Parts: sequence; structure tokens; C-alpha cells
Amino acid sequence: MEASPLKGKQEQEENDDGEWNGGRNVAVEEGDTFDIPPKGASIERLRRWRQAERRELGGKFVPMLIIRAAFLFKEAGERRIAKTELPAVLPRGFGIGDEQLTSMTRDHNYSALQDYGGVKGVANLLKTNIDKGITGDDADLVSRRNAFGSNTYPHKKGKCFWVFLWEACQDLTLIILMVAADLSLALGIKTEGIKEGWYDGGSIAFAVFLVIVVTATSDYKQSLQFEHLNEEKQNIHVEVIGSGKRLSVSIFDLVVGDAVPLKIGDQVPADGLLISGQSLAIDESSMTGESKIVRKDQKSPFLMSGCKVADGYGTMLLTAIGMNTEWGLLMATISEDNGEETPLQVRLNGVATMIGMVGLVVAGAVLVVLMARYFTGKTTNADGTVQYIKGQTSVKSAIDGVIKFFTVAVTIVVVAVPEGLPLAVTLTLAYSMRKMMTDKALVTVLQYVLVFGKFIFLYLTL
Repeated sequence: MEASPLKGKQEQEENDDGEWNGGRNVAVEEGDTFDIPPKGASIERLRRWRQAERRELGGKFVPMLIIRAAFLFKEAGERRIAKTELPAVLPRGFGIGDEQLTSMTRDHNYSALQDYGGVKGVANLLKTNIDKGITGDDADLVSRRNAFGSNTYPHKKGKCFWVFLWEACQDLTLIILMVAADLSLALGIKTEGIKEGWYDGGSIAFAVFLVIVVTATSDYKQSLQFEHLNEEKQNIHVEVIGSGKRLSVSIFDLVVGDAVPLKIGDQVPADGLLISGQSLAIDESSMTGESKIVRKDQKSPFLMSGCKVADGYGTMLLTAIGMNTEWGLLMATISEDNGEETPLQVRLNGVATMIGMVGLVVAGAVLVVLMARYFTGKTTNADGTVQYIKGQTSVKSAIDGVIKFFTVAVTIVVVAVPEGLPLAVTLTLAYSMRKMMTDKALVTVLQYVLVFGKFIFLYLTL
């Protein structure tokens, strides 16, 4: 029986080991595990191949069963917890509570949002029309504030006048002056009597007292002004949708359930949900620390207060305000008064302290020299007689001479210490701040006037 042409061709393309390789001769090593003939395989080999396939499929299927069992176990536990928990007390007139809204918004719990029926469902529970907003009458606003709170943050109380007075007394220059005043007062009374001897020491003490009072009063008035200006700065006005109209209200008057339009450059006034929008992008760097712009849509509708609108526009539903927001908690922990000094103030304080120390050293040296000359008999009176003679000069005369030397030393200290420097700097900065306010330039921190001065100097010199 003749072989067919096809069969003959096939026989020509088979290699010496009988393996078909598409016309290419490939040497196959003996014992190769992948050398499985396509035809004529033994039954034992096919059985082993099927067992290997079952083991491979089983290895993939078992983890799926384990994961499914874990999810079922977790779901059963959540249902059990939900059944044992007491039902939340809902505020009167609303279908959702403050804690539920805060937890859902702060945790960005999308599944909880879906359980409430999405953004529209939450709006219905808050008695808000997503197109027309809330009614906004007095009764409605009062009920919402009673149920969900107000959009205000607790501010730390400012320092009282006595605190500023105590801080002014801590200045090292003024402390040195007070010590000098006490010594001058004691020496003056000792040498000249109480009627005439209190002039020098009393005048120094009065000057120090005046500096302390003026400094404390100026700082206290500035603190009150800054608190008032800071409140005005935070009291921004935002647009809300009420009864189908756009209204401009204070950010402190916002309530849960308000529908607030957002556009580029706006700050998100409170936590909430995105009702609708077009290419809305939010800069959340102030809250998360990441500079990445976050896109907001129906799948990611959660908005955080304090963030900026970077692109697009939209309308949001307020669900948490005031201290129920992350921004509110952050603002409550921030201290606006950091007590930092500008480089100029640091240098001036250093100069004043250095001058005071130099004055003390010089006064001490002069005192030592004068006393050494006195007790060695090198000082004379106006008539040429020696002031101190060992064994002849009385103790009272010696004490009077030493007191005069102490008076000279104290005078040197008083003259050397620049007691007017702190007051002059404070008054100069306060005057500059008032002049800038007349030009509608608000400076919330007095020391920043120095920073502005540096910028102006650089601008004029470049």
C-alpha cells in the first residue's frame, strides 16, 4: 500500500526521535518531562495528567473558599453587633443623628452612605431639598442648631492684663535697674536721710515702673485688637441655597443640611457630601499633608472643611459642622500666639543685655579700685587731708566712704543699662502698625512689621 503524499511529507518532517516540530529538527534530551507525544499516550500517563490538573484547580479554589468563609463570618458578626446595639436616639424632626453623620463623613464610609440611600437619601433624612435647599426660617435654623450644633470653634481665652504685666517684669534689663534702684534708695537714705536721699533711687524705680506699665498696657491692647481682627478675618461670607435662592450668609450661621455652591478658589466651609458637580477637584493638603489634587464625584463624594477648590464647580450638602469636623478639632488645638521674637528683637535684647553686663563689670571694677585706693590712704579730701588712716579713722567714717563708692557704682549701672530700648521698640512697632492700618494693610502680629520692612528695603535697593 502506497503512502500518501501528505504522509510522506509528514514522515520527512519528523525528526529522528519521532517528534513533530513543524518542519524544524530540535534535539530532545532523554528523560525530558515535557516530551509528551501528542498521540498514542498511555492510559497511565493520561491519568496522572488529570490528577495533576485536579490538584492545581484545587489549590486555586481552596483560597477562594477560605476568603468567602471569612467574609461570611465577618458579615455575620456585624449583623450580630447591629442587633445587640441600642438604636441611636434621633433628633426630633430628622431621620438621622449627629453621631451617625459625623462618623460617616469623617470615616468616608461609602457603604454607610449607600445604606442611607446615597446623597439624596441623606438629604431626605435631613429635610433638605437638593435643588432648593432648606427653608431657612428661624424655627428651622433653631431646630437644626439644637440637633447638630453650630459652625463655631471654641477659641482660647486671651491673656489678662496681669499676665502681660508679669511678663514685662521678666525683662533682664528692668531687673538690673530695679536692683540698682533699691541700692541707690538704700544708700541715699543712709547718707542724706529720707527727705533728700530717696530722690535718685525713687526716680529710677518710677522709671522702671513706668516702662513695665506702658509695655504691659501696649501688649494687652494689641492682644485685644488682634483677637477682634482675627474674628473679623474668620467671619467670611459664603453662598447657600435657601428656598431656591442663593443667599450670602456668615460662615458661622451655616447649619447641617445647607446646600452650599462651590467654585474655584472657595474654601470648603464644613464637612459634607457632593450633590452635583462638574470636574470638581479639591486640594486637601491642609488636612492630609499631601499636595495631590483629589477629584470628587458620585463615587467619592466626601468633602472636608478647610480644603480649597482647585478646579471645577459643584454643590455640597453639609453633614458636619463646627467641632464635629476634622478642621474644627485641628483649630481647637492650634495656639495662635507662639511667642516667637523677630531677629531684630533678639538682637536688641542681646545688645541691651550685653550693655548691662558690661556696665556691671565696669561698675564692679570701679568699686574695687575706689575701695583699694581708699583703704590704702591714696584718697584725700578737698582740704588735702587723707580720708582713711588706719587706726585713726572711725568705723562710721569708713562706712560712709564705702557707701559713697557704692553710689558711684550704682550710678554707672543705671547710666549703662538702656532702659528705654524695649519701650522704644514697642512704641515704634505699634506706631508702624497703626500707620499701615490707615492704608488698609492689616498686620495681625506686631512683629511682622519688621518682616515687611525687610521686604520693602530689599525692593527699594534691588
